[in-house]
Amino acid sequence: MSVITQKTYLTFSEFYAAYLTGHSDRRSRQLHFLGSTLAIIFLTALVLTGNAWWLLAAILSFYGLAWIGHLGFEKNHPSSFRQPLYSFIGSWLMYWQMLTGQISF
Repeated sequence: MSVITQKTYLTFSEFYAAYLTGHSDRRSRQLHFLGSTLAIIFLTALVLTGNAWWLLAAILSFYGLAWIGHLGFEKNHPSSFRQPLYSFIGSWLMYWQMLTGQISF
């Protein structure tokens, strides 16, 4: 199993270029998108209800579905293990780019 980020990137733009290569499988991107969408829904439920279980659901959907995509389809390790902040930002940028049609589903 390969690792997306073999090195520590100093800039987000350098990281994001490598991040996208680790998301070449369409099914993995779809799982990322689904997990992010569910996380938004669950965080909205948290705000509306005040029930902290929605936070757990948001975290599990966001990371769980992404990791399933990496381990099951990409056959690599998520970059969140190596550079968690850049990976978190990259996930949301990729989500936005899929939502706006800049990256295919």
